[in-house]
Amino acid sequence: MKYHILGILLSLALLTGCKKDETCDFPDAAITVPPAQITELQNYLTSKGITDAVQSPYNFFYRITAPGSGTSVSNLCTIVVASYVGLLKDDSVFDRTAPGATIRAQLGQFIVGWQKGLPLISKGGKITLYIPPALGYGSVAKTDGAGNVVIPANSMLVFDVEVVDYQ
Repeated sequence: MKYHILGILLSLALLTGCKKDETCDFPDAAITVPPAQITELQNYLTSKGITDAVQSPYNFFYRITAPGSGTSVSNLCTIVVASYVGLLKDDSVFDRTAPGATIRAQLGQFIVGWQKGLPLISKGGKITLYIPPALGYGSVAKTDGAGNVVIPANSMLVFDVEVVDYQ
C-alpha cells in the first residue's frame, strides 16, 4: 500500500512538473525593425518580381504555399519538426536540412523571424519567410566550425520552410 501511494504521488509530481509552460522560459521578442530594413526587403521582393508576399505586423514578409492542417503552434515552447532551405538575398544557400531529414527544436530556440512566421501555418504547411536582419541574426556574422563567415552581419534571409509536425 505504501508503494502504491508513493507511485501515485510520484506520477502526479511528474505530470504536474512537466507542463510545457513550466519547462521552458522564452520571452516573447518585441523587436522593432528599422524602416531601412523594411525598404530593403520591399526592394528585394520587387527586384525578384514577387508581388504576392504579405507584410506581417512584425515587419517580415511571407508567402504561404500550403497552409497545412491539424496541429498548430500554441506557444514558444511548442516543438517544431521541420525541413528548410536558408538563402541569402543573392540566392546562395547558407544552410539546409539534408534530403529527407528534419530539425527538431522548441519554437523559442529559433530566430525571431521563425518564431513569428511559423505560427502562420499548421502541421504539413509550407511557407517562405523574408526576414530582415533585426529578426534574423542582426549585426552578428554567423560562422562555421572553421571560422568562415556563412551569414554576413546585417543579412536579409530567405527561408523556405515545411513544418512536418508540431508537438
